[in-house]
Amino acid sequence: MCSNLYYLNLIDNKLTGIIVPELGSMFKLEALGLSVNNLSGTIPPFIGNLTNLSRLSLAFCGLQGEIPESLVHLRSLRLMNLRNNELTGGIPSGLYNISTISYFVMANNRLQGNIPWDIGYTLPEMRIFHLGMNDFDGPIPLSFSNASFLETLFLSSNRFTGQNLKYLFNRLSSLQRLSIDSNSMGGDISFISSLTNCTNLQVVTVNYNLFSGLLPDSISNLSTHLRTLCITDNRIHGNIPSGIQNLIGLRRITLDGNFLEGPIPSGVGKLSKLQELHLERNQLTDDMPFSLGNLTLLNHLDLSYNSLRGTIPQSLSNYTNLRYLDLSFNSLVGAIPRDIFSLSSVSVSFNLARNTFTGSIPQEVGSLINLIDLDLSHNRLSGVMPSTLGSCIVLGRLHLESNSLEGIIPFALHALEGLEDLDLSQNNLSGLIPSFLGNDESNLKNLNLSFNRLEGEVPTQGIFQNQSAISLEGNEYLCGGLAFLKLPTCPSKEKHLSNLLKILIPVLVAGIICLTLSCICIFLYRRGMLKKIHSSMPSLEEKFPRLSYSHLSKATDGFAEANLLGSGRFGSVYRGILDDKQMSVAVKVLNLEIKGSSKSFTSECNAIKAIRHRNLLKILSACESIDFQGNNFKALVYEFMANGSLDKWLHNDRVEIESGSSRNLSITQKLDIVIDVASAVEYLHHGTNFIVIHGDLKPSNILLDKNMTALVGDFGLAKVVSNMHPTYEGSSSSVAIKGTFGYIPPEYGMTNSMTMQGDVYSFGILVLEMFTNIRPTDDAALNGHLSLHHLVNNALHSQEMNNIVDQIILNENTDHNKQIKIKNYLNSVLEIGVACSMELPKDRMMMTDVVIELDKIRKAYLAES
Repeated sequence: MCSNLYYLNLIDNKLTGIIVPELGSMFKLEALGLSVNNLSGTIPPFIGNLTNLSRLSLAFCGLQGEIPESLVHLRSLRLMNLRNNELTGGIPSGLYNISTISYFVMANNRLQGNIPWDIGYTLPEMRIFHLGMNDFDGPIPLSFSNASFLETLFLSSNRFTGQNLKYLFNRLSSLQRLSIDSNSMGGDISFISSLTNCTNLQVVTVNYNLFSGLLPDSISNLSTHLRTLCITDNRIHGNIPSGIQNLIGLRRITLDGNFLEGPIPSGVGKLSKLQELHLERNQLTDDMPFSLGNLTLLNHLDLSYNSLRGTIPQSLSNYTNLRYLDLSFNSLVGAIPRDIFSLSSVSVSFNLARNTFTGSIPQEVGSLINLIDLDLSHNRLSGVMPSTLGSCIVLGRLHLESNSLEGIIPFALHALEGLEDLDLSQNNLSGLIPSFLGNDESNLKNLNLSFNRLEGEVPTQGIFQNQSAISLEGNEYLCGGLAFLKLPTCPSKEKHLSNLLKILIPVLVAGIICLTLSCICIFLYRRGMLKKIHSSMPSLEEKFPRLSYSHLSKATDGFAEANLLGSGRFGSVYRGILDDKQMSVAVKVLNLEIKGSSKSFTSECNAIKAIRHRNLLKILSACESIDFQGNNFKALVYEFMANGSLDKWLHNDRVEIESGSSRNLSITQKLDIVIDVASAVEYLHHGTNFIVIHGDLKPSNILLDKNMTALVGDFGLAKVVSNMHPTYEGSSSSVAIKGTFGYIPPEYGMTNSMTMQGDVYSFGILVLEMFTNIRPTDDAALNGHLSLHHLVNNALHSQEMNNIVDQIILNENTDHNKQIKIKNYLNSVLEIGVACSMELPKDRMMMTDVVIELDKIRKAYLAES
């Protein structure tokens, strides 16, 4: 038995069962860490016999029952972390008397009781006090003010009261984080003034209490380090103090769900680091200040349910990072600025409903290619529905009801394959109901076309078979459909023949005229009269739907070695120039002698034919032909990426190093690239109504354009699978592991399935490689570790990090304090890489969360630097 053991850290393993009795004989233990395991049972009383313990960490273990009274014997305890278990009962009173404790965390259990009135005197060394998400009640003791070292006070989601909070914080100069959300505090919000003495304050969240009164002007004297100020759903009234502009460190403000009135102070525009602004559900009036456009880092703006007037400031088009915009339920007027619709970053919601906007919906709406929810309903918009809406290919909800739109429902909407909720009711739309709305493979769950001027036969497939999912009333010229609609029978085709001829004859005449003009154009072209026009049209998609072998041979100088960009498993890539030297392309020539190359060609075409994303390499054309020797020839033509592959930037070859021409990436560039890649993978997994599994994510398959934007390429191993069954089962006769060694998830060695989690693993390894510059197959650099994941995981948050992290990034700034901050950001990124490359698929992150977290890190770093 390890009776002399003084340090035992088994945190974050896969331990199961109870805490074994043998630990009770390790009397010299000073630190015991069993957090983040799958333990069962209770906290055994014998832990109280380990009287030398200074650190006890049993968080996230699944432990049950009460906290044993015997723990009060741990008189040397400095850290006690029991959060996120199923503990019940009260906290033994003796624990509040262990004066050495500085870290007291019991959050997210089912504990109850009161906090002793004298806690600030009995725990004078306390720095972290966290009892959030339990069932404690009673007043918050004023004696906390005596704990002068207190940095974090988290009491959220309990039933605490605190009528005298203004006396609590006067002496807590070290306080950094205060969270008392979701309690029953009551009283006047003016206690905020007492926080002005907390010069290190970073976070204040007092949401969902019953605070009332005016928000004091003294709020402007809070710490400039304050990053988060949240006072959601209380009863505060009056104006937003203009002095809020002094809180220049703010990243997040939530004042929603109160009774605030008056204008939005123009000084808010001086909060240049602000990323989230929530002022919804108040009584704010006047125009939106033009200065809001200065908040260029803003990613969430919600001003809904107020009484704002005037027009949308043109300056809001500066929001290149915005993901969520909600200005609904106000009194805004005028035309919607075209530039607002060009904010392609908006991906969660674009909501301008319940205002008085006029004019047409601009064609620029098609720029919202990442948007999920678009609501322009209950305005006074007119004109036709723009066909560019079909470019918003990830839309899940489109509401345009209660406007004055006219014309037909554009066929371009058929591209919105993920659309679930479509409401076009109460407009002046005419024409037929498009048949694609009734496709069996459609995802539509709600369709409202009522009170328009639609006519003709109602489809009978798809959503039109579900009576509760559709609404068609108020269209008096509709006919047919299923019986429950109770519509008249459509007239016979014979009856319509004469009317059809009246339409067809003019169309045929027009067609003959067009045909004649086309013949004239062809004649002129052959005579060379249209060569100038021809040379001004460089679009490869229109001119080269298919290319011949001779085209590609000429473009690449006969596939000359000088144009060879690289070689891979299934072929080689050459640089070429097409279209009279106006377009540079990359030509991937398949080596058909290699088994699987033809299948790779087919897979790549199938995988990318129906997907579009700014971070996916675009295929321009394909070639299936015969070469000059009569052999089969297959090639794919892509956009040429001026900066080559990510692999070339991460790992310079010896010639480049010796010649001094090696290339390096800054931390900003790497953050941009890794977010580009994450966004592409997230789109493949969740952006359409099917799932694309890439199967071979690695640096050599990440291409960089002239602006260093990253694009994911090489879909030769990709598989398209159903959303309902997001696993691709390979051929049972094949035992070959798909992917590249070092990036292949461990489960692929035991099954022939490809999954989204497999892509996440490969992405995680890619992240670790990017920020360490260590190849996952470099045994020397791995220094005896089983994998790059294990190397980084063991080094995280330790001095060993200095040895494995990319030294060029680390030395970007010679200032010691800034280097420390850079290390913290690198740790955060590498934590994501580790979380994505966990051994078990169920433990890996979802790509949607990865994108969000990486985006937060990048924005925080940019704001810091």
